[in-house]
Amino acid sequence: MSQLSFDLVIVGVGGQGTLLASKIIGKLALSAGLGVKVSEVHGMSQRGGSVITHVRVGDAVHAPLVSLGAADYLISFEALEAARAAAYLKEDGIAIVNTQRILPMPVITGAAAYPADPLTAPPLSDHVVEAVDALTLAVEAGSQKAVNLVLLGRLSRHLAFEEEAWKHAIASSVPRATFATNLKAFEAGRV
Repeated sequence: MSQLSFDLVIVGVGGQGTLLASKIIGKLALSAGLGVKVSEVHGMSQRGGSVITHVRVGDAVHAPLVSLGAADYLISFEALEAARAAAYLKEDGIAIVNTQRILPMPVITGAAAYPADPLTAPPLSDHVVEAVDALTLAVEAGSQKAVNLVLLGRLSRHLAFEEEAWKHAIASSVPRATFATNLKAFEAGRV
């Protein structure tokens, strides 16, 4: 599937760069002359809380939120967050998931258990899941903070935007001093 019109849900934990990822996709879409709506609908700005962002791209986008069962793609920065957001995926939707586990507070306190493998159990098992050790790739690129760019690199394999357009969107969204590392992380995700 290679497309320019799509609905995307990005989920993660506060501080992982979900908002930067949505900003890059928004700039990418605008540079292609497409309509785009980005909405952070739930989350906490401090580190540790769940964050969910909706991104809708197309010729004419009228509403900012992706309906349940309508997302073409789900990008998840953490495995359990992917399972929590799987209901957003359409039947043939694709989940791109960082395999990193960040324990939520109920698990840390012993009130709940982290599932054995949230990527292979329902509801994710009903969808195509591309599991990526994005943290390792980001560290190899030069910064553990570049997990978001690794995941965008993987997403780029499914979208019809030119690689140069991605590079321009990244360059205009990150500090100049971090561009080389972020680009290297993006390219690692494309492999």
